[in-house]
Amino acid sequence: MKIYVSADIEGIAGIADWDEATLGKEGYEIFREQMTREVVAACEGAIAAGATEIIIKDAHDTGRNIDPSQLPYPVQLIKGWSGHPYSMVQELDSSFAALILIGYHSPSGSGQNPLAHTFNPNINRMLLNGQPISEFHLMTMTAAYEQVPVVFVSGDAALCQSVKVYNSKIETVSTIKGIGESVWGIHPQLVLEQIQAGVTQALQQRKQIQVQPLPEYFHFEVEYKHPPLAYKYSFYPGAKLKGEQSVILETNDWFDIIRALLFIA
Repeated sequence: MKIYVSADIEGIAGIADWDEATLGKEGYEIFREQMTREVVAACEGAIAAGATEIIIKDAHDTGRNIDPSQLPYPVQLIKGWSGHPYSMVQELDSSFAALILIGYHSPSGSGQNPLAHTFNPNINRMLLNGQPISEFHLMTMTAAYEQVPVVFVSGDAALCQSVKVYNSKIETVSTIKGIGESVWGIHPQLVLEQIQAGVTQALQQRKQIQVQPLPEYFHFEVEYKHPPLAYKYSFYPGAKLKGEQSVILETNDWFDIIRALLFIA
């Protein structure tokens, strides 16, 4: 069984400030280590469920956060960014049995995590067919494009709630709850235990989790904090300016959306 794990940092246990997510800043090493531990827990859970091949994408910022020496053998790690449109799930294809998302977080515009964002801090929010979407939605729909189900997600409480709205059968582990500029979290060790057990259960029951069908048509909107960015990105082929702060793109092919994000997000 071949499994893909995509890991971010803004939804891991205890994280509360941008410095803790930024290379070279105070607190970063502590949370880099926690990110690594949560990925290890997911891998151990996958191995217990029968995984024979696990590919991890370090999907935060530089893509160079996870300590590879701590990973169980024979896990493989993708570091850095290739430039492929799949970005946080680079190299994902239909050969994988399942996708696992670790440390994911609420989207731009949310007040439920002080580190909430969607790809870029210059973005106010992203909308798909009129509904706000997060990095979870973007990667889950990319996986659906490849016919790979997302079976497990860990991250902040609000993100986990939105996961259940999208597909109630996806296993989730809530790590933190955002309250204004603060977070309230359970003990990091308990998070590790819940991730390991949750991944094992999710993979054992993966055949019950169907890939959600993609919409037949996509109306995609990116709303920027600064109007000049919307003007600039409206020149992307097929994009149109909406008002002063948004760019819209309409298509019936999901790849058009995920490719556009390389250039307009």
